[in-house]
Amino acid sequence: MSESFRFSTSLSPLQSPEFPRMPCLKPRIHVPNHVPVLKPMTAANSRFLLPEKLKVTASEMPITAAAPVSMMESEGLEVDRVTEAELKENGFRSTRRTKIICTIGPRTCEFEQIEGLAVGGMNVARVNMCHGRREWHRDVIRRVRHLNEEKGFAVAVMMDTEGSEIHMDDLNGAQSAKAEDGEIWTFTVRAFDPTSCPKRTITVNYDGFAEDVKVGDELLVDGGMVRFVVTQKIGPDVICHCTDPGLLLPRANLTFWRNGSLVQERNAMLPTISSKDWLDIDFGIAEGVDFIAVSFVKSAEVIKTLKSYITARSPESQIAVIAKIESIDSLENLEEIIQASDGAMVARGDLGAQIPLEQVPSVQQKVVQLCRQLNKPVIVASQLLESMIEYPIPTRAEVADVSEAVGQQADALMLSSESAMGQYPEKALAVLRSVSLRIERWRREEKQCDTTDLPIVSASMPASISEEICNTASSMANKLKADAIFVYTKTGQTASFLSRNRPDCPIFAFTPTTSIRRCLNLQWGLIPFRLNFSDDMESNLNRTFSLLKARGMINSGDLIIVVSDVLQSIQAIKVP
Repeated sequence: MSESFRFSTSLSPLQSPEFPRMPCLKPRIHVPNHVPVLKPMTAANSRFLLPEKLKVTASEMPITAAAPVSMMESEGLEVDRVTEAELKENGFRSTRRTKIICTIGPRTCEFEQIEGLAVGGMNVARVNMCHGRREWHRDVIRRVRHLNEEKGFAVAVMMDTEGSEIHMDDLNGAQSAKAEDGEIWTFTVRAFDPTSCPKRTITVNYDGFAEDVKVGDELLVDGGMVRFVVTQKIGPDVICHCTDPGLLLPRANLTFWRNGSLVQERNAMLPTISSKDWLDIDFGIAEGVDFIAVSFVKSAEVIKTLKSYITARSPESQIAVIAKIESIDSLENLEEIIQASDGAMVARGDLGAQIPLEQVPSVQQKVVQLCRQLNKPVIVASQLLESMIEYPIPTRAEVADVSEAVGQQADALMLSSESAMGQYPEKALAVLRSVSLRIERWRREEKQCDTTDLPIVSASMPASISEEICNTASSMANKLKADAIFVYTKTGQTASFLSRNRPDCPIFAFTPTTSIRRCLNLQWGLIPFRLNFSDDMESNLNRTFSLLKARGMINSGDLIIVVSDVLQSIQAIKVP
């Protein structure tokens, strides 16, 4: 028989630093079918007090031993097969908390290649609308969905808009071009047929480019990966001298600097969401993507407009909107943008082209902390393992950079060119996975203190109660050294509140909706399951224990903290 302790929200809010030290919660006490009866709160005593006595309540039924699992029951529980294998082999503490996003490109677009990334730990597949045709992206999205259905994964799909910023053309179909030191290149607004394009000539998408740029300006490609100086202007052509050699990638972003400052005037009248972006968004809605990441967000109004548009076009849609923080405008309106969005991405490549490079680390930390305070998932992206585009191992500096992002407890890390067109996409993914696991384990072993202030963010009373419950459940799990937290959630909100607390143990998030399950796969520490459940929590737990034990994912004696947004309750239970 299991040990079960339940706390109902009909009492006062369940948050107190002394709550986890209550004697009734020590696992050595065996009290089946009993509920702590708490003293009422008073103005003089607002803490969560010790129970006066333990009283049997007839309505509390025992958690019975697991029954044999039928084939139908087993098929009613959907979980990522890689996570299932890890839990069977290494137990709860082996699971990776930091999620990984892989950009899909020419190197990784076939079904077997996408499956290889999923097996390697990819949680979200990203398609970048800067590159390729919609038909190509449609094929990728459908391969991901087919993989989920056929192989039992829950890989979500993120679509990244192109935005209205200045960028190069697609290099006439080439995967890359090398600019050497001292070479002369021409940037032009003229369009060429691929067969007639002059050597070392690149078309730019902004018609006013030749007018706005001046001789002596510095032209930065992809945030400074390649650097040119403008030496001459001839009509629509801008002649440049390469001063910092490097690899030119298709549709790379362009910025230009004058007298040490970024030239911003060119962006003032450009919309955040271009006419092409709106067509791409319609495409994403039709294909049922899980996330839309908006490039070069300038204000919260852009996010609100897009969310309203998605709701109007697809009222039942669960598509989440991610704001990409990659410009000075984004930083000036940071909190309002994050508040309006469903998450944020620190796009360090383009951001580093608009602010001094030495400021990028502090901005990254600020965005990560603010997103956590506002309960929004945050992604750290761009140039995490840039050298692995060409080489099979990363630099030590890159490993340190990844370690810092994991140590800041960002929800997810993102591979861009490394997985889209790099020579070693699966090795790059393996590096992110192994570094994440090691740093997370080190933080737990060293008992690294989490000093992030987490203010109440819920606007309504029911949501505030759920938030307080999750804060308390996470504290309980850490103090009692629980093996896992189980959360039954229909909307995903309760699971999100638990993730925000960054507990030491993994969070098993059970939801009946496939789309919500995929969306939860972006958030730190969540292991999403698809499971139909009822309002009868005793029945839900019996069935869950039975299914998980049959698949070897939990064992008798495991201590589980159980949270539900159905009943708004907490239980501490030992698996029978």
